[in-house]
Amino acid sequence: MRFNSSNLTIKRRTAVVATDFLRRDDKMAALLPAIERMAALQKDCATALPAMFRYCDILAFEDGQLTLSVPNAALAAKLKQQIPKLQETLAKRGWQVSATRLKVQMTKAAEIKEQMRSLSLSDAAVTAFDDLGNNLEQSPQNATLIAALKAMVARRREI
Repeated sequence: MRFNSSNLTIKRRTAVVATDFLRRDDKMAALLPAIERMAALQKDCATALPAMFRYCDILAFEDGQLTLSVPNAALAAKLKQQIPKLQETLAKRGWQVSATRLKVQMTKAAEIKEQMRSLSLSDAAVTAFDDLGNNLEQSPQNATLIAALKAMVARRREI
């Protein structure tokens, strides 16, 4: 999701609705301080390691042990090298983190995958490739190229 003011407005509105819901019920209202604490910790972690923490989430923070969810083993290995920096930054911000555990969980896989862009050719381009395939000299060196051009033109004309 790209950042723009409407996304921020939606997130704020959603957060307000959620906190209002929690405040209405006594049992749920007891959870609000813990939720706010976890949100603050998530924000501080993202500030400390913005590039890596984009895909990570905090699972738990109890007795000085921070448990983080990471989407894959590669990111876990990179993050593991940055744990001392993360703990030092969090300590400066008042968080007492004595240990950090990483759990590989595919939670945000869809966000990591980049979408492939689709390419299209105009009718004039397809015609030009067809002419090229028809006008190339018929030789053993050009045979593969001519076959590829004819196959591409045939596929494009089917679409």
